[in-house]
Amino acid sequence: MSKLAKREGPDSVAPVTIDRVRYEALHWGKELGLDQNGGYVAAFDTSTGQRLWTLKVYDVVYDPNREGDVQDVFITRLSEFDGKLRVANEDKRQFVVDPKTKSISEL
Repeated sequence: MSKLAKREGPDSVAPVTIDRVRYEALHWGKELGLDQNGGYVAAFDTSTGQRLWTLKVYDVVYDPNREGDVQDVFITRLSEFDGKLRVANEDKRQFVVDPKTKSISEL
């Protein structure tokens, strides 16, 4: 693969609102100074639009011998699950984030 070849970007993920907080998948974390692309969720106050917090839901493990962009694992779906945020990714893994404690569990 040439150095100019890049993976196509991920599909858009619809945000989810729970208790006046909007949750969005952050696909391009490295552009925001984070340590990986994919795996991050940001919470926003729906009345002000202010970002409340950003949370890494899962780690992306990069092999230094392979091109980084083909190893990114993006969030594919967000949904509400019993007052919590369910997160699904390209590797078919699913997680539940408790917005009150920011705790994460894998399903």
